[in-house]
Formats: sequence, C-alpha cells, structure tokens
Amino acid sequence: MMDAIRKRLDDLVSECDELEQKLADPEITGTNEYVELSQRYAKLKRLTQDYEVLQELESEIAETEAWLQEGPDEEMRELIEEDLQANRAKRDQLMEDLKEAILPEDPSETKNAIIEIRGGAGGEESALFAADLFRMYNRYAETQGFRVELMESHPTELGGFKTVVFSVNGRDAYRLFKFESGVHRVQRVPETETSGRIHTSTATVAVLPEAEDVDVEIYDKDLEMEAFRSSGPGGQSVNKVNSAIRITHLPTGIAVACQEERSQHKNRERAMRLLRAKIKQQEEEEMRQERVQERRIQVGSGERSEKIRTYNFPQNRVTDHRIELTIHQLDRVLEGQLDLLIEPLQEAYREDKLAELVEA
Repeated sequence: MMDAIRKRLDDLVSECDELEQKLADPEITGTNEYVELSQRYAKLKRLTQDYEVLQELESEIAETEAWLQEGPDEEMRELIEEDLQANRAKRDQLMEDLKEAILPEDPSETKNAIIEIRGGAGGEESALFAADLFRMYNRYAETQGFRVELMESHPTELGGFKTVVFSVNGRDAYRLFKFESGVHRVQRVPETETSGRIHTSTATVAVLPEAEDVDVEIYDKDLEMEAFRSSGPGGQSVNKVNSAIRITHLPTGIAVACQEERSQHKNRERAMRLLRAKIKQQEEEEMRQERVQERRIQVGSGERSEKIRTYNFPQNRVTDHRIELTIHQLDRVLEGQLDLLIEPLQEAYREDKLAELVEA
C-alpha cells in the first residue's frame, strides 16, 4: 500500500504545480474559479511542503544508517543512533500526517452529533443498559469539552430508558461519536436475578450529524404538527399543558417528538433539529445504497442491525466486533474512557479509507 500512497502523493504534488500555473493567469483573477483554485492550492501546498520534508528526512536517515555501517567508535555510535531514532520518529509521524491529509474531507465530521438510544431485546434490563450507555456517552462528552442537550426521553420506573435522544454539541462531535451506530449487547447478572444467571440484552444506537437549514430544505406545508402533554414513567403526567411537540414530515413519513422543555417553542426547535438530521440521514442512505462497497467496518453507516460491541460485566470485558478488539477494562469504558475503543476504530477506519483511495 505504501507504494500506492506515495504515487498518490506524487500526483498531488503535480496537481499543486499545475494549480500554481493556473493561478498565475490574470484572466481568472477575481473570479469564483480563482477562489476555488486558491483554496485547493493552499491545501496542496501545505501537503507538498510536508512531503518534501519527509523526503529530506528519509534521505538523511539513509545516510546515517550507511554511516553506522562504517563502524564509528562507540561514543560516536551512541550519538548517531540517538539522532537516528529521533529522525525515524519524526518520519513516522510525518507519514501518518500525510496519510490523514490525502483522505477526502467529510464536512459532516465537524458537526454536532445527535444520538438516539433505544432499549432492544431484554425488557427492563435492556432499558437499564440504554441508561448505562447514555451515562457513558455523557461522561465521554464531558472529557472532550462537549455540551450534552437532552431532546427526547422515555424513562422507565426502574431508572432505565425505553428511548433517549440527545445532542452532543461541539466541533468534531460527530467525528468521534459516529463509531457508536449499531447494536450494543450486554451480558450481566441483573439485580433482580436470584440464581446468579447471566442475561443477555441489547440496545440500539443511531448517531446522526446535525443538519443545518442549508443542508435540508423543509417546507411548512409538508409538516404536520401536534401538541401534547409530556409524561413521565408509566404514563404519569408531568406537565398539565400541551408543551410537548410531535412533528411529522409528510413526504418521507418521518416523525419526531420532543417533550423535555416546558416551553412549546423550545420543544419545537429541538424537534426540528432532530427532523432535519433524520431527513438528511435518509437522503444520504439512499445515495449510499447505490454505491455500497463491503469494507471491514462500516462506521457511521447508521446500520442498526449490525452487532458492533459486547459488554461483559462478569469478565470486565468489552469487545468491538468490527475490528476484533477485546479489552478487559469495561469499568473504565463505562466511566467515559471511550478513547480506548474510539482511537483503534479511527485507525481502522482510516486504513479502510486509504485502501479505497489507492484502489480507485
């Protein structure tokens, strides 16, 4: 793959040279084309400069390795090897940065994330597990400096959630949380289990990038709105006025609701944010199905049927099935240390994208 990556870098260097010549043409100065070409050129110029530094480092490393073969005295050898080790570290980091730079940009990655957790198989135990996942994501969001905003929830009497929807607000929130879409499975002994038998339950998670007004065009005539009273566990009314809002988008049939605020206006605003995200997801999924390619992991695809992770409490173990990663630090993961899983997923995702790029 490295040969293909270097060929890709060489092609981008050539493109940068061509853009430099085009930008020198006075006829396009001040045009929209000039602005677009300038932005592309600025990005490629930075990449070209980094590639030149990499090549210089590689040349210096080769010379140093050859020098070591000549057999310098022990004191000089120690200094040379120390310098060589430092240059190798710089080279490796620079290559990783260049790999990242040649990947196509995904504008969605910088956006807020909207996360929906639903209890699945397992009755009340699945609802309790959904609450565990909600707390885990809250704690992880805090470590990243993100702000969590509850949009819709249906709690149970024992403290679980049938459904909970919330937004994670902050730059790059979707880039981190998109890996969580899919079926999460838990194996543990419920508190109500007297025989000590391990139960298996599931919860499904969907992660959407928050769509902006310009991303999705929604017409008022296509919306059906209904106000209703919000309720708590077991249907107990917690609000005597019709402040909760349910919105249905008639062309797609997508319906959303929000009841977390006492203000009908605020509930409507949050419901519209959720609706835009779901419409955008449906549009992108239809496009994706037309050009679907099987890869090792389909991170961010929104597929709820795929079992992505198992949380085994008796063994303090968590396994991510997409990358066959198992760690015995479930307690730390549930406390919000999701980087233990997300960083390896990001690396696998990047390698998949690089493979797609060089095979194209």
